[in-house]
Amino acid sequence: MEINEYQKLALSTMNKKLSKKDQLINGVMGLCGESGEVIDIVKKHLAHDHPLDHAHLIEELGDVAWYLAETADALGISLEKVFVNNIEKLKKRYPEGFDIQRSINRDK
Repeated sequence: MEINEYQKLALSTMNKKLSKKDQLINGVMGLCGESGEVIDIVKKHLAHDHPLDHAHLIEELGDVAWYLAETADALGISLEKVFVNNIEKLKKRYPEGFDIQRSINRDK
């Protein structure tokens, strides 16, 4: 599946009655909430000795992706643009791959 195809399919399940402002608010709140669910799964694994629940983690990561798609759409951009911009930023920051010193001394 292509990135923008995912976004289109995900958005077909979005509440179409939301204004772009409300869509943006819903998207970023959803990102925060679902990210919290992701870390809770990892916390239970690391701090409570639960087995790492891969299936549940995949499900919650999918929810993060859904809200990312909604947030990008609220801004009028594609997920592909988000991902391409991120890779361009990372290439500038770490042209030879991750480097601890570049991480510590990077420009904000």
